[in-house]
Amino acid sequence: MAKLYFYYSAMNAGKTTHLLQSSYNYRERGMNTIILSPAIDNRYGVGKVTSRIGLESPSVIFSAKENIYLLTKNYIKEHKIHCVLVDEAQFLSKEQVYQLTEIVDQLHIPVLAYGLRTDFQGELFTGSQYLLAWADNLKELKTICHSGKKATMVVRVDENGRAVKSGAQVEIGGNEKYISVSRAEYKRIFYGEGRIESVQLSLPIFDENHELENKT
Repeated sequence: MAKLYFYYSAMNAGKTTHLLQSSYNYRERGMNTIILSPAIDNRYGVGKVTSRIGLESPSVIFSAKENIYLLTKNYIKEHKIHCVLVDEAQFLSKEQVYQLTEIVDQLHIPVLAYGLRTDFQGELFTGSQYLLAWADNLKELKTICHSGKKATMVVRVDENGRAVKSGAQVEIGGNEKYISVSRAEYKRIFYGEGRIESVQLSLPIFDENHELENKT
């Protein structure tokens, strides 16, 4: 039975890594998937999804006004697919989340959507709001605050590590701009006078010859 799944978290919880692993699991069993990604997220290039640990895969991009149900319906006329995966699902509109439910209910194809729950002001993204309301299955992906507690929120910081408290909800950026923190840390930084250092560790990545690459 097809279902709509929403995997949500703060930043740096491995959402895209999980998405790519799920897609791989299907393909390993001879099943086909389609990965959808919003055109607005072009941090690593257009038409692909990329995880922080270096995994990547081609994707079909969609615009803010795209009818994702029709996009998928047209796609399956030429490609048999067994699962639809959506990266950065917080950027979906209410209408697009409804269209995901139609993929499940009318086309009988499972949909796995991955996204942030809240923005830098602690407010729900539109896509996340309706995924939390309409998804059949909700799954939290966990990550850790620098305090050692579970990180559930995201703070946007300036060059001095101070919380940015106003501005556009969507401002594409990475660890230099957004930091995942616990609720207690979020309150200290956003509502208090605290600041936070942005720390990004370099992970050892091996190339196809199993030789260590220097990633900074």
